[in-house]
Amino acid sequence: MKEKDPYTPDLSRKELDAMEMVRTPQLGRTLAYWIGGIVLFLILCLFLPWTQNIASRGTLTALNPQDRPQTVQSTIAGRIERWYVQEGQLVQKGDTIVSLSEVKEKYFDPQLLDRLNEQVEAKEGAVEATEAKAVALENQIKALREGLKFSLAKGRNKIEQTRLKVQSDSMDVVAQRMEVEIAQNQFTRQEALYAQGLKSLTELETRRLKLQEAQAKLLAIQNKLASSRAELLNAYTELNSLQAEYGDKLAKAESELSSNRAYLYSTMGETSKLRSEYSGTLERSRFYQVVAPQTGYLVRTLRAGIGENIKEGEAIATIMPDDPKLAVELYVQPMDLPLLYRGAPVRLQFDGWPALVFSGWPNLGFGTFGGKVAVIDNTATNGLYRMLVVQDPEQEEWPEAIRIGSGVQGWAMLNTVPIWYELWRQLNGFPPDYTGDLPVDGAKAQTKEEY
Repeated sequence: MKEKDPYTPDLSRKELDAMEMVRTPQLGRTLAYWIGGIVLFLILCLFLPWTQNIASRGTLTALNPQDRPQTVQSTIAGRIERWYVQEGQLVQKGDTIVSLSEVKEKYFDPQLLDRLNEQVEAKEGAVEATEAKAVALENQIKALREGLKFSLAKGRNKIEQTRLKVQSDSMDVVAQRMEVEIAQNQFTRQEALYAQGLKSLTELETRRLKLQEAQAKLLAIQNKLASSRAELLNAYTELNSLQAEYGDKLAKAESELSSNRAYLYSTMGETSKLRSEYSGTLERSRFYQVVAPQTGYLVRTLRAGIGENIKEGEAIATIMPDDPKLAVELYVQPMDLPLLYRGAPVRLQFDGWPALVFSGWPNLGFGTFGGKVAVIDNTATNGLYRMLVVQDPEQEEWPEAIRIGSGVQGWAMLNTVPIWYELWRQLNGFPPDYTGDLPVDGAKAQTKEEY
């Protein structure tokens, strides 16, 4: 054992201040422990589950087109005479919003409907008279055709009778010629006998007289035959003239009937035009009162004052339908569209509604509401695809205080992954992971009507 030097003072470590100052401070150790714990905690947190989501900003709207804000338009041009409602007032379907007066000179006559009705009745009377005349002309044409039929039959009968008469006269001529020939032979024999002294002059003269009588009778019969033949020709001519005469009468009657029908159709067209004008004027008078197309709130009047003129189809007020089927209109990137489908879950945060949101841990936040995708557009709008989200009936109801047009923040819930993987994905700009086979649109998801 080494002996203690009597000349060396015995100094304790605790009595040396310099030694105390070079020791590690207790606060430093504590800080190191905390930093190490925090780093370890953050490393452990990197392995916590994180729900991938697609964030989007949109507005609150209505699912059905008839439930969205609409403008009330004036069907006719007019002058505002009186307003019956105020902005913010609830109006029922059919309630009068504003009354108009006429501004077109054509409709200034207060008795316009009565005068149009008189014109219609006058035209209807003209139509009836023209129809009666057409019936009379048709009867006349029918009578002419019957008369032509009987006249032709009569003419043909006369031709047949004359032809038979010609035939009979021809036979008479032939017979008479035989008789003349016989009388000539008898006279020749009588003259020979007279030359021989066998017959007297008286008998000869008698035969000559008979011959002359036969010749005269033959001449008469021949004249009669010629007359019959001329009568036959006249019958043929008369038959042809009957056809020409009745043809001319029928042509005139049919031409007059055609003209009458043309006038009838023209009058009927004018009558129909007057009826249409009367109905249009009557219907126009009903548009002097602009009524609410459906029950809702009058949000805003677009025209003000009394005596102000408005044009056809000009909007005069805006109505927000009562009790609409609400939906959220969100827009997503084309890169995220394949991950969405009808019926996909969505978390929503409404503007003005207090909420604490953890997009990756939807169960830890509060103030957000559940929804389901109801509609996904097939075409992009300004490079984004629109989708409509409706309330999820299996989760809490949306607040009643929200109004159409307010802003909404939405998160479409996707796959659950570790936090470190989500950070790595976002740093590299990769899309979210597929959750597997996505349901075919319409197969697993509900239809729009079921929402």
